[in-house]
Amino acid sequence: MSSARLTIGVVAPLTGRLAPLGKPLTYVLKALTSQLKHVRNGSSRYDVSVAVRDSRSDPGAARQAVRDLVAIDQAHIVLTMAGTQVLPAVADTCEELRVPCLSTTFPWQAYVHARGAAPGHHFQWTYHFAWGLDDIATVFAQMWEQTGGTPTIGCLWNDDLQGDLLRHGQYGFAPVASTRGHHLVDLGPYREPAVDFQTQVGRMREYGADIVTSAATAADLSLFHRQARQAGLRPRLITCSRWLTYPHTHTVTAPDVHAELADARVATLVYWSPTHPYRSSLDGSTCADLAHAYRRDTGESWLQPLGLAHALVETAHHALGTADDPTDHAAVAQALAGTTLPTIAGTLDWKQGPTPNIALLRLAGGQWHPGPKGPDLVIVSNTQIPEVATTGELQPV
Repeated sequence: MSSARLTIGVVAPLTGRLAPLGKPLTYVLKALTSQLKHVRNGSSRYDVSVAVRDSRSDPGAARQAVRDLVAIDQAHIVLTMAGTQVLPAVADTCEELRVPCLSTTFPWQAYVHARGAAPGHHFQWTYHFAWGLDDIATVFAQMWEQTGGTPTIGCLWNDDLQGDLLRHGQYGFAPVASTRGHHLVDLGPYREPAVDFQTQVGRMREYGADIVTSAATAADLSLFHRQARQAGLRPRLITCSRWLTYPHTHTVTAPDVHAELADARVATLVYWSPTHPYRSSLDGSTCADLAHAYRRDTGESWLQPLGLAHALVETAHHALGTADDPTDHAAVAQALAGTTLPTIAGTLDWKQGPTPNIALLRLAGGQWHPGPKGPDLVIVSNTQIPEVATTGELQPV
């Protein structure tokens, strides 16, 4: 029996603006403490420790967190999630230090491009599971079509990486939308956080766009919606990825933002929910079990990253348990590359692509409906993932 100790390193936003999105990961690590105490690999049994370092929601701090995990905690694998700048910083630092890294909650094209690479590039040490921008576009288009007709879609995209990729002629929304008969019009880039959307509202009127798609923060989308209403415009439907995959009550405290977005009934992508029909490979718990336990233990409603955080830990445990030598970084990275694992977020398969280092998650479409305890995410489109049942109907404004 082996007496070596393995360490799972975690970079999480414990403080800073991303802190609300770090809660699911820290919860899962605590909830799975007993399952993570040991890993059995063949005839050997290894003790496992988990070391968590705060990214402080900052790329520089995230890079230092990785260095500390490797140099001080001697991590054998590093896990991370959340942050369009923070996550790539963690992955790049792991690649430089030659330590296996597993991440999620970031469209795979953005994951690749943010690291200065292109689809098809093979990273040696860093692996990711998520969905693609094209998958988001497909789900959004299916919801646009539920409103009737083939409308003109106004695109409210920022001037940063996310907006640039959504505009990308090959990887963005246009190829998907055009093949389905939709016409996209760019309402104009804006800097986050936004202070005014009069230009974008004017273009919405000019182009006759009565459906808007975006990847804005809750505060920015609220400001746009308010200024559109004040100009006499009312989008029939807003589809928004990124921040609006979470309840707006979790990411911003302003009551006026909550009221504005509740009125807008924003639709979004759904990558995990309590009704997804999957089980944990660690303890057999269902998606409903996990969501219920989170509410019981925290007093808060479930968040979509909860399922991905759980799958992140499942996959790390699996890689350490199947690597030829779990104490060797290269062997752990090779185990990740060959992983096909049923998890509480669905089956993750790094051997299928869509590009090296990526396992793909399928998406449903959902809409935030007002509920007695706050926003309720209702699944309204399941064409891409039919085993996930719809739980309501799309309600255009």
